[in-house]
Amino acid sequence: MRRKTLLAVTLTGGLFLMSAGASEDAKLLEKARQYFEPLPEVAQSKENPVTPEKVELGKMLYYEPRLSKSGWISCNSCHNIATYGVDNLPTSIGHRWALGPRNAPTTLNAALHTAQFWDGRAKDVEEQAKGPILNPIEMAMDSPQEVVERLKSIPEYVEYFKKAFPEDKNPLTYENVAKAIAAFERTLMTPSRFDQFLKGDLNALTKKEKEGLKLFIDLGCASCHNGPAVGGNNFAKFGIVEAYWEATREFVTLDKPTMPMDVGKFAVTHKKEDLYVFKVPSLRNISRTYPYFHDGSIWNLEDAVQIMAKVQLGKELSKDQLDKIVAFLKALDGEIPKHALELPTLPPSTSKTSKPVR
Repeated sequence: MRRKTLLAVTLTGGLFLMSAGASEDAKLLEKARQYFEPLPEVAQSKENPVTPEKVELGKMLYYEPRLSKSGWISCNSCHNIATYGVDNLPTSIGHRWALGPRNAPTTLNAALHTAQFWDGRAKDVEEQAKGPILNPIEMAMDSPQEVVERLKSIPEYVEYFKKAFPEDKNPLTYENVAKAIAAFERTLMTPSRFDQFLKGDLNALTKKEKEGLKLFIDLGCASCHNGPAVGGNNFAKFGIVEAYWEATREFVTLDKPTMPMDVGKFAVTHKKEDLYVFKVPSLRNISRTYPYFHDGSIWNLEDAVQIMAKVQLGKELSKDQLDKIVAFLKALDGEIPKHALELPTLPPSTSKTSKPVR
């Protein structure tokens, strides 16, 4: 009789603990939903509707090295889909081995951002797609006309543009090159277990990841890193409490003795309030998109989180706090869309195609 009573008490206690745990998880979910949203399947645009034909063409152009002067560099060179939309370099290698001034951000989920580039100088992915092709230290094409003429010399591309933009009298334009690439990028969503949690699956995250999420919210990280992309929807000064340059001094090495002071958005607006202001990066797939920050100076995620806590919040995280937050951030690693990973077969050049410049 006594054994049955003890068993009943034990079972009751276990059920109570399970109920209490579920209640805490439900509260955390409710709190998380105040800051975050699940990723959409596609980042739609009224100005540039996403169609299968446009996405197919955009994918080809994304992987197309003939959009560069050398015939060697494509969008995928610096934003490699297979490595989560980045090249894992501090700054990217461009035309004639020139190095870019800033770290190349990921293209995955980027269509959800409020603006593009670290300084926000492009309003959307359509405008952003026009920039690198003509940038002299990136893909280095001389003009939009040169891009159009090169593509027009490839008969299959002429037909692809007709299918993707059937209502246009002149479908193969530089504007439509950008629209096609952007349409493809609008499909690059990477849902993770965090999305399942936001949709109501309380078991989608581990206990440690939930504790990390709670810390992420309670410490104030979510005040900037929020929305469906967990960032990318606002701008902030980098170094609110302490100068970024001071906090990262210990990472200066012999092969990188100085860290250039990047003025951020100020270079675009020339407004004093925009000095050292950058777009808040998305934390989706953050464990895969190293090195970190606009200068690509930090390679370790734990270091990056500790620096952010220090310069933005004025806090020093304990090892336990750091471990839990990093565990949550790793739960943001999502699945790359299968269609994006399948390499397209690009159409052959003709005798009229411009010869690449090395």
